[in-house]
Amino acid sequence: MGFSVARSLRHKLMVIVLATTFTALLVSGMAMVVYDLGNFRENVVRDLVTQADVVGRASAAALTFNDKKIAEQDLALLRVRPLIEAAALYRPDGQRFASYLQGDATAAHLPGRAGAEGYTIQDGRIRLFHHIVENNEEVGTVFIEAQYRLYSRLFTYLQILLGVMCLALIVAVIVSTRLQTAITGPILAVAEVARHVVTQRDFSQRVNKTTQDEVGVLVDAFNEMLGEVGRRAEALESSNASLVHEMAERRAAEDALREADRNKDEFLATLAHELRNPLAPLQTSLEILRLSGDANKPALAIMARQLNQMIRLVDDLLDVSRITTGKLVVHTEVIALQTVMRTAMETVAPLVATRRHQLDCSLPPEPIYLDADPVRLAQIFSNLLNNAIKFTPDSGRLTFVARLEGSEAVISISDNGIGISPEVLASIFGMFEQADHSIERSHGGLGVGLSLARRLVELHGGNLSARSEGDGHGSEFTVRLPLARPAAIATSPRVRAASEAASTSRADIAPAVDRLRILLTDDNRDFVTSMEQLLQLDGHEVEVAFDAAEALVKSDSFVPDFAFLDIGLPGMNGYSLAQQLRRKPQMKDCVIIAVTGWGQESDRRHAAQAGFDYHLVKPVDYAQIQAMLIQGRERRGQL
Repeated sequence: MGFSVARSLRHKLMVIVLATTFTALLVSGMAMVVYDLGNFRENVVRDLVTQADVVGRASAAALTFNDKKIAEQDLALLRVRPLIEAAALYRPDGQRFASYLQGDATAAHLPGRAGAEGYTIQDGRIRLFHHIVENNEEVGTVFIEAQYRLYSRLFTYLQILLGVMCLALIVAVIVSTRLQTAITGPILAVAEVARHVVTQRDFSQRVNKTTQDEVGVLVDAFNEMLGEVGRRAEALESSNASLVHEMAERRAAEDALREADRNKDEFLATLAHELRNPLAPLQTSLEILRLSGDANKPALAIMARQLNQMIRLVDDLLDVSRITTGKLVVHTEVIALQTVMRTAMETVAPLVATRRHQLDCSLPPEPIYLDADPVRLAQIFSNLLNNAIKFTPDSGRLTFVARLEGSEAVISISDNGIGISPEVLASIFGMFEQADHSIERSHGGLGVGLSLARRLVELHGGNLSARSEGDGHGSEFTVRLPLARPAAIATSPRVRAASEAASTSRADIAPAVDRLRILLTDDNRDFVTSMEQLLQLDGHEVEVAFDAAEALVKSDSFVPDFAFLDIGLPGMNGYSLAQQLRRKPQMKDCVIIAVTGWGQESDRRHAAQAGFDYHLVKPVDYAQIQAMLIQGRERRGQL
């Protein structure tokens, strides 16, 4: 019923009519009952007073002459009043003189002495004391006790009230039903059409107008609203269809762009890896020519510079892939800023000499300690110095200055080169952004060095900014880096100066080592052949394998002290090969080193999990190989 009332206007109106009628009848009926009960009590009291007065007047003489028999006969006349249960006459002194009991009434109903004039109602009975007065003299008192049937009277009235209310409600339902057809019919028709429009989306429906009152106005307004909504719905559906089509085309275009971007990133990573493979034998071959001493020194220097430039471009390509995929990370430790700056200067020294530039460097006398990645920090400074060298005409002047400002180290690299125009300066740190857009492209590069440098600086918690007065006025790049916390410096086991090794001569880096047995495994024959020659020139015994199966066979008889393994081997990859070598008892002391074109952080983790001791990325400088041999020998000595 509750659900029906909540959903139906007809039922709501019916409930309103019935509730109003019921409330009115109930209030009026209760008022009549209260009024009647008051009259009932007054009538009962008045009747008993009259009866007592009649009995008193009749018994006055008996009380005066002390005739008890006559008095009792007078009281016995009350038997014609069945509601009176007991009566009594009292002398003026209050003593009971005569009494009357009807039916099964007992003497308990009779008070022992006369009471004050008046009445009391208790336990469904009314008790009345009435004084008998003759000639202005009180001759006695009459007592009457009668039944006071108030609840019977109330029950009778309630029955009458209930019957009247039921009859009235039935009449109200009949009248309301007849009237609702005219009142709620049009409203229900509006509701039905609205429900059909909502469920069927059919705005052609209309409500028939049957009255000219306010409900008729509502029907007209509703029909006009349906027409307007229908027109707007058609326009909206047409617009939505066009929008859906455009969204589908845009989504397809976005998917194509994402796929193209993903393919580009994969291509760059793969290209960088594949370019590393031919660079590795080129670098080792150059080292062989240098060590042999019979090659043209200027030609060797040119080849070395161009090879290093190609290596740097390949590294930039790989870092582009790391930036776009969010895999560019830094491994920080407490290092001295001066050490990294010297490393960067020595890296670009050949190019500075070739262009006949003057490079002035100013370093604070006291060490400046940073919590930084020494390799990446040297890469930042090298990129900025290379930029300054490239965009400064021959015999230019460069400055490389470091200073302290509060809790920051400020490093600036400035030049007196071609400068940067204001329109280019705003986007100079964008990926693939080129300052030189001329056809001749006298200043080469991929346009990723500055973007990479800024990203690396940000990963160190610092910032990189550029400043220039315009074309022909040179430029200045400023790096700001936070200083290492004193607690970190104090607890560091050593202040890293690893890049100092790159600034010393190769003879200092690679002191003589014992004759070692070395296993080289790589499917790039040029690389292993050239590396074999270099190692043999240093007096080592070398075995070469071109796949994993051959390496496993040779390791049994050769028992190498060091094993340099490529990862991308045919048949079985380098990870599996390293795991199988580790299972051989005779290989437990062998130092296994990965030499691969894959240099992501995930590649290093996989190598460590497979059992590699070190991870080198192609192209490998022979000085790195010599350093690995020294570190590996020291590690074996500690074991």
